[in-house]
Amino acid sequence: MSSLEKVQAAPVLATVQRLEQRIEARFPGRGLHRVVGQLADLVSEVASSTESARGRRSWLRPASRIGILAVLAATLALLVLAVRAAVADAPDQGLEWVPLLESGVNDLVFAALAIWFLYSVPERLQRAGLLDLLHRLRSMAHIVDMHQLTKDPERLRSSFSPTERSVPMDLDPDELEHYLDYCSEALSLIGKAAALCAEESRDAIVLDTVSTVETLTVSLERKIWQKISILNAGRGPSGAA
Repeated sequence: MSSLEKVQAAPVLATVQRLEQRIEARFPGRGLHRVVGQLADLVSEVASSTESARGRRSWLRPASRIGILAVLAATLALLVLAVRAAVADAPDQGLEWVPLLESGVNDLVFAALAIWFLYSVPERLQRAGLLDLLHRLRSMAHIVDMHQLTKDPERLRSSFSPTERSVPMDLDPDELEHYLDYCSEALSLIGKAAALCAEESRDAIVLDTVSTVETLTVSLERKIWQKISILNAGRGPSGAA
């Protein structure tokens, strides 16, 4: 597969680190800077986890297939021995065949369960690790949303009347636009980190969880861009670093 046909961990990590540096340059000491720094660590962990999962699959999958062949061989041998014994004993009455048939069906059922277990071992082991990473990414998306939650452009209007419980707004309009834009970028990169998990798995549960995280980040980004649109209403556009 071409490098342009899949999400690569290195460019995602480089973009996250660049965003971290941009936030530090404009908003040193802000909590958002620490959150993006943790996101960089998490992206590195996703990359190393997928690499180790790929290594485990390289030997787990052949081992599971060998186990499946062993189960099939053992089951076939038991069935052959059971048929030979049944033919040798040759029960006279039809009802005497029932226990033999029941034993054969039980052997086939247990063999099928063993085969299913061995076949799914590599995928289930990989699924557990990826779901843990995706859960952390989803939590981080909510943390980023918490950082922009009180950054309401309506509070910058001269007509806004704060109460004693209002959270102080320590950003001017240009700073607020940059801050919201950084939050939007962080959410987008969380979605890209989730997409890295999908590159290493075709498990339905993993793919569904990746889709959930991506839907969450897009929804939160939409709220942020609504705020930016309100902020820019009635004034000229300003660039973002």
